[in-house]
Amino acid sequence: MSSCGGSCGTEDQGSCNSADAKLAQQDMAINKSLGKIKNKILVMSGKGGVGKSTVAVNLALGLANRGYKVGLMDVDLHGPDICRMLNLTGSLEAPANPNDLVPPLLYDDNIKVVSLEYMMQDRDEAIIWRGPLKIQAIRQFVSDMDWGELDYLIVDAPPGTGDEPLSIAQTIPNVQAVVVTTPQAVALADVRKSINFCKTVEMPIVGVVENMSGFICPHCEETVDIFSSGGGEKTARDFDIPFLGKVPMDPRVVVAGDTGTPYLSSDEETPATKAFGAVIDAVEQRLPAKGVSLNTVSGLGTADSGCACGGSCDPNKCDC
Repeated sequence: MSSCGGSCGTEDQGSCNSADAKLAQQDMAINKSLGKIKNKILVMSGKGGVGKSTVAVNLALGLANRGYKVGLMDVDLHGPDICRMLNLTGSLEAPANPNDLVPPLLYDDNIKVVSLEYMMQDRDEAIIWRGPLKIQAIRQFVSDMDWGELDYLIVDAPPGTGDEPLSIAQTIPNVQAVVVTTPQAVALADVRKSINFCKTVEMPIVGVVENMSGFICPHCEETVDIFSSGGGEKTARDFDIPFLGKVPMDPRVVVAGDTGTPYLSSDEETPATKAFGAVIDAVEQRLPAKGVSLNTVSGLGTADSGCACGGSCDPNKCDC
């Protein structure tokens, strides 16, 4: 049957079949690409301004600093910030052969980055797209990029539960969510929607990060609970999902993001870097990469995982 449901004329069926063939070919490329990636993480939240991009960037940096191969994909198509936060100024280089994969930008030896922004000549141009174009762009980010073998793919999503996070959930099998919130009640109300979104699309949740949990005074290093504290931890407990940790506000974090030198790219010891180190510990523990073999179909571990079930289980539910 044609992709239009058989409503087209005979003369139009060739284009329908061609579209089906291209979609099937892209599906094969996506499965091949994902088969080289051990763990896929979607950083999301129901509310904007909670620091999703900051969490995504520093999660990628923290894992890379531990020797893992990491991909960082920005699917916030209307407000991509990843390249700016990493001070990446390169542009898309078309491969010599049209059939070759496109190389992502390299932040360092361990981090590959893909963002719509680095594909645009004018980075200040507004992206005015409807859902189908967004979905196609996200599919191309996965299928047309030369990701190679990765231990972790970190995906930074825009706020809400719309096209972008839904496309990731439907395109990337076994992707799991890190849900970011701030402590105040308004943010937590929206985050509860994100948690229910994950349940609806059957996307496992790695855990909740409470960002901006207290303010670190730059002079005395004392913590002041501007937005209160503990709301994210309580929400995680109410939904019976893991709590990954609290990350306090720190003016140095803002400066680092604005200058393209994220705070985990330095060796400075601050309450924020220590807190984020604990978050990375929790993610690494729940989604281990070392000793896990790749499976080209599901992306889950195989017998090398050390699990009695051979690694074919859902890591959030296995009791082996």
